[in-house]
Amino acid sequence: MSTLVTGIAELVTNDPSHGRGPLGLVADAALVVEDGAVAWSGPRRRAPAADASIDVGGRAVIPGFVDSHTHLVFAGDRAAEFEARMSGAHYDGGGISATVAATRSASDDVLRSRLRDLVAEMRGQGTTTVEVKSGYGLTVEDEARCLRLAAEVTPDTTFLGAHVVPVEYAGRREDYVALVTGPMLESCAPFARWIDVFCEPASAHAFDGEEARAVLEAGLARGLQARVHANQLSAGPGVRLAVELGAASVDHCTHLTDADVDALAGGTTVATLLPGAEFSTRSPYPDARRLLSAGVTVALATDCNPGSSFTSSMPFCIALAVREMGMTPVEALWAATAGGAAALRRPDVGHLGPGGRADLAVLDAPSYRYLAYRPGVPIARALAPEDSGPRTRS
Repeated sequence: MSTLVTGIAELVTNDPSHGRGPLGLVADAALVVEDGAVAWSGPRRRAPAADASIDVGGRAVIPGFVDSHTHLVFAGDRAAEFEARMSGAHYDGGGISATVAATRSASDDVLRSRLRDLVAEMRGQGTTTVEVKSGYGLTVEDEARCLRLAAEVTPDTTFLGAHVVPVEYAGRREDYVALVTGPMLESCAPFARWIDVFCEPASAHAFDGEEARAVLEAGLARGLQARVHANQLSAGPGVRLAVELGAASVDHCTHLTDADVDALAGGTTVATLLPGAEFSTRSPYPDARRLLSAGVTVALATDCNPGSSFTSSMPFCIALAVREMGMTPVEALWAATAGGAAALRRPDVGHLGPGGRADLAVLDAPSYRYLAYRPGVPIARALAPEDSGPRTRS
């Protein structure tokens, strides 16, 4: 059955061939959804007939947000750690071990319930595509368990056994890298699309360039695609390693050298920026303007996790990007939708042109500009035409 969505004050298609500017804006718009895909979009006056219709009442419609970096399978919380940082404590990734301990001791039902609640929370704020990482198990069994649960909610699952070196491997880093690249990878690969590594030479808890290369090359050889945590705490080899290995995305990118920016500009790797982490850790924000001016493709994501960015709100990250990182509202929205799709190599999402998935988000506002203009106000929600109203039969 086809559904006509009308009453759209402003439609963001992210397809310049269908509207104005890089967002492909169409005023007084409509679109037709059929079999879960966009069959047509354009001015309301040209809309074709459909089997049913939905009127969104003069609101803006945008592509659902694509959150390409999250850590949603975990137990416990780290509110006390957040409070300590707000009082001046330094973030170095060491608190991850507390979440690992809580996650290992939690049942599948507890982890599944938290995961599904967070995904529902994201959808209630306009997110329709989400990537989910492991990384809070750090044993063969617990990493595979986390990925199996993540695969229940998304096809974009990421094996992050190389998140940090767990406490039981203190002083035995080589042994842990061997575990990650051997038995852990073999157990986790069937549940994962991606492999990731936290490459931060400045942190005693994360992995240096040689260790990160070993992890990524093992994952690539096993058929997984690469993405990388890099340059969050300081400049290092992670960004250039990601570009060299053809990673889809390198995430954080807070501390970049000119060589890092040149490498990103000359490659296909997306720079995914995570302003929620800088907000939560009192760290410097990435310089998005520098990357955009160099021609780098930029994505925005929440980095939703219990320690360094416990937000599920892409609109909040858009507001931070505009206020703190030098992005325009147009650039920030594109990065949170089409940019995230590029970071996940998902041509089916992040746009509302014909053939794209009918992942719609409706704003309780007449324009996309309100996402940054009204920070902290829950104006975005995902819309599923098959179960939303008001509806009429044609």
